[in-house]
Parts: sequence; C-alpha cells; structure tokens
Amino acid sequence: MGGLTWNYVLKRIGMWFLTIWLGTTIIFLIPRLAPGDPVAGVISRMTAQSGYVENSAQLINAWRARFGLDQPWPVQYVTYVVNSLRFDLGYSLANFPSRVEDMVVQALPWTVGLLLVATLISFVLGNTIGALMAWERTPAGIRNLLPVTLTFTSIPFFMLGILLIYVFAFGLRWFPASGSVGRGLTAGLNWPYIASVLHHAVLPATAIVIASMGFWALGMRGMMITTAGEDYMILAQAKGLKPSRIFWLYGVRNSILPQVTALTLSLGGIVGGAVLVEYIFAYPGVGYLLYQGIVTSDYTLIQGIVFMLVFTTATFVLILDLLYPLIDPRITYERG
Repeated sequence: MGGLTWNYVLKRIGMWFLTIWLGTTIIFLIPRLAPGDPVAGVISRMTAQSGYVENSAQLINAWRARFGLDQPWPVQYVTYVVNSLRFDLGYSLANFPSRVEDMVVQALPWTVGLLLVATLISFVLGNTIGALMAWERTPAGIRNLLPVTLTFTSIPFFMLGILLIYVFAFGLRWFPASGSVGRGLTAGLNWPYIASVLHHAVLPATAIVIASMGFWALGMRGMMITTAGEDYMILAQAKGLKPSRIFWLYGVRNSILPQVTALTLSLGGIVGGAVLVEYIFAYPGVGYLLYQGIVTSDYTLIQGIVFMLVFTTATFVLILDLLYPLIDPRITYERG
C-alpha cells in the first residue's frame, strides 16, 4: 500500500466513524435545546394564513406523535441514529409530506453548480496569485499589482453580495438581483435555459471568488517563501532548469499540499458557508434550504442537511489522508 500501513488505515477509518457519530449527536441536540416547538410553529403559520385552525391542540399532539417528538429524547436519538445509518432522512416537518432527501436532491445541483465551480476558481486564482507574489522572478509591476486583488478579502461573502447587487443589479442592471433562472424557460440542455442559469449565477459566484481567493493567496505566499530556501530549489536553479519549470514543478508542487488539505475541508463543508450568500440572492441551493429549516425549526430538515455535511467532510478528509503519499512522496506512514 505504498507509504501506508494497515494499522494507520484502520485508525483513520475509526476516526471517520467517530467524527460522523459526534457530528450527528451534536446536531440532534442543538435544535432540541433551542426554544420553540416545530409542530406548534407549523400550526401558527397555518393560523396566520387562514385565520383559524380547528382543533389545533389535537392536531399538534397528532403531529408530534406522527414524527416521534412525543417520545423521550433517548428514544428519539436511537431512532435518528438508526435512520441516519440507513440514509433515511425522514419527512420534513414544515413541508410534509415532502421527504428531506427529495428536497436536498432538488437543491443540491444548484449548490454544486455554483459553489463548487466558484470555490475551484477561487482556489486556482488565489494560489496562483500567492505563488507569483512570493516568486523572486515575478516582474516588479505584476508583483505590485497583485496585492490589489486581495482588497476585498476582508469583506464577508454576504456584504460583498449586497454591494454587487446594489451596483450591478439595481444600478447598472446588468445582472438579476435574485433567483437562479428566468421565468417561462423550459428546463433542459437548451441554450436559453443554460444562458439564463449562468447569467443568474454570475453575481453570487463573483462574491464567493473575490471574497475567498485572498485566503488562498496569503497561505500560498507563505508556503512559497518557505519552499524557496529548500535544497531542491537551489539544486534546480544550479542545474539551469527553466524558471517556469522550477516555479511550477518545484515551488508550487511542494507548496500546494496544505492548500489541498484546506480545499478538501472547504469542499466538504461548502454548503455551510453559502447559507447567507444563497439567502441574499434567493438562490435555491442547499444553503438556502438549510436557512429555511432553521427559520421554521424543521428538525428533520436541519438534521438531514447537516448530517450530509458531516458525512461528506469526514469522507473527503479520510480520502485525502490516504492519498497524501501519492500527492507528496516525502510523506510516509510506514514504521521506521
């Protein structure tokens, strides 16, 4: 298994199970510790819409029994863990009879299409900028210009999103302020629909890229400065290799590993950081769905989405840990 040992692999798989169990336990407890009753909240919203709900007390008790909320916490917890192991996320409290997995499946393509692409673009741009800032052969004009691109890094995603909406949606009217696709378009692989989706995604994607690429750049700059004094860099220069080869294959390649680790973590928890962005732009992704679950105290929806976050993050970290020796041959888990 290369630089891996079976003992290490088994330990990492054990940590993977432990991480998922702790995450699911915490997300089970947090909504129940918050004030309010989700079923009573549903009845209150129904009352606000219709003005009166007959036999509301009996209806609340029936719904609590239907979703198992009348059971003691230990019973609810065991049921929740067993269902999670079977990837049965249950029914949404606020959107019954919709199932949580169906709601997530409908929202997931929007989140993946927007956030995955935006994060990867930010990762590539940020690391390239950071590497060029630290590379001694970078022209002075470019090196002085690059820090300007990091000006908006200190602004949160949602604040930058509001600024972009004000300038480009309400001011210049170049892009729509909200939504994911224009009205009256037929979903499918046709150019009007695809063009509308891309047009609606420009502003939220730009907010994510501009606000996050500075973190990648600063991290990469620090790693490149550390790498510049290594023996293999000096040897490569002494051998007369092309500067571009030294930059990419010796400098960037040996500096990128911590950044790949951070990218893995960000991809696993990508939905959590997009809640406010998707809310501001009314983008129908998983982040916006999670926001709706929090507002309506929808236990099952919150638990289902966060369980997916914990599972994907832990899985990404496990895979990366096992792939480390392939990314960097200097890393080995064999006993000396």
